[in-house]
Amino acid sequence: MAGLRMGQGVLRRKPIELIEEGPPSEQLTRTLGLWQLTAIGIGGIIGAGIFALAGAVANQTAGPAVLLSFLIAGVASAAAAFSYAEFAGMIPKAGSAYTYGYAVLGELAGWFIGWDLLLEYTAIVAVVAIGISGYFGFLLGQLGIDLPAWMLGAPGTGEGHKVDLFAMILCLFIAYLLTLGIRSAARFETAVVVLKVLVVLLVIVVGFFYINTSNYTPFFPFGVSGAFTGAATVFFAVFGYDAMSTAAEESKDAQRHMPKAIMYSLAISMVLYVLACLVLTGMQNYQDIDPESGFSTAFKSVGLDSLATVIAVGAIIGILTVMFTFMLGVTRVWFSMSRDGLLPHWFAKTHPTRHVPVRVTWIVGAGSALIAGFLPIGEAAELTNIGILLAFVVVCVAVIVLRYRQPELPRSFRCPGMPFVPAIGVAFSIWLITFLAWQTWLRFVVWLLVGLVIYFAYSYRHSKLAEAEAQGGTGTGTGPGPGPQ
Repeated sequence: MAGLRMGQGVLRRKPIELIEEGPPSEQLTRTLGLWQLTAIGIGGIIGAGIFALAGAVANQTAGPAVLLSFLIAGVASAAAAFSYAEFAGMIPKAGSAYTYGYAVLGELAGWFIGWDLLLEYTAIVAVVAIGISGYFGFLLGQLGIDLPAWMLGAPGTGEGHKVDLFAMILCLFIAYLLTLGIRSAARFETAVVVLKVLVVLLVIVVGFFYINTSNYTPFFPFGVSGAFTGAATVFFAVFGYDAMSTAAEESKDAQRHMPKAIMYSLAISMVLYVLACLVLTGMQNYQDIDPESGFSTAFKSVGLDSLATVIAVGAIIGILTVMFTFMLGVTRVWFSMSRDGLLPHWFAKTHPTRHVPVRVTWIVGAGSALIAGFLPIGEAAELTNIGILLAFVVVCVAVIVLRYRQPELPRSFRCPGMPFVPAIGVAFSIWLITFLAWQTWLRFVVWLLVGLVIYFAYSYRHSKLAEAEAQGGTGTGTGPGPGPQ
């Protein structure tokens, strides 16, 4: 191969034109179509936002203006989504924000965001598992089934609680599902997403006939600022396409389908969110909405107890898809980092027939199961949030940098309003970061320091770009380059 000149040290970048999939033992199978990708995106977006956050924000923060909270958060999320869509059409490889950051901002930036997402996505899987476990316990109680206290929650969450066994089983189940191969796993995800959307549509259609417009007054009981504060809370319910974009390398026609899937999944989800909020705040006065099970209690209040039970079951099934999307995301980020040499290549090996990273998937399944089984949901939730927002910042900045650095690169989708739209994504993400507690920052800094030690002790010397530099510009997976980026 011809020599490749690249930036030295931590600023070295992997040329976009030369990002390869690796040898057969480190390749994924392209089987996902447009609507399967869209279903994965919807699966990651619609979940706790409708079935839990909408009621809590309406009751405590925004009142009927919760629908504006979702709209504000949706607009901010769309600014980042446009940036993701441009990259997804240009770099149809696994890894999402990690891969984009590595290609545009350099190796250390790529490592930084990839290492961060390993923790964030894993913690999200655990948090969702704990939430589903709570719903499951409630339903069993409704059926008169009493389980032993020791298996109902993490230590400190209740009398006699030792472990959240059901949450751990859920994490391992999703890991098992992903090891079956992306085709089988995506079919399951698509079927469950369809069921979830049908439940949401049932809520909207039936609830529409029980709306009392007087419940919309006052529309801003907590002031206009309440709607913005609510937006900061529900923002974490309107991403998910970022994790879905890690599956680009498993898409049949990623350059055309990934940008569309990102935009379709966000648009469909936002329409459902807004309509659901209109129904919820129209059926009950915001002061009477149950923060934990808003829709179930709203339908009970109008005498539809049986439908309330259906909604509870739908919530459990629906939130399950969030676990699927984010565990898929973390395994693909880890796989990509290992294939690039930033983590040991052992993790990048795929199953010989199913072509999925089985080793990484089981490790993530076990890790999320331990978090879900032994940490209270509040502590587990504090491990999330900051990494996703920083990923948004990195991607939005990177898309601006690359547009001006290499405007000639072929782009199947172009982020509109450059550079203003990505800048909105950066500004909104940074604003939301200011809402995070100091404990979140402390955990993040500790995790980052551990990552920096690993990077300089191992990754810096073992990355494929480092090998290429050591060989005078040649190396596996680099190939001929056009010179410095």
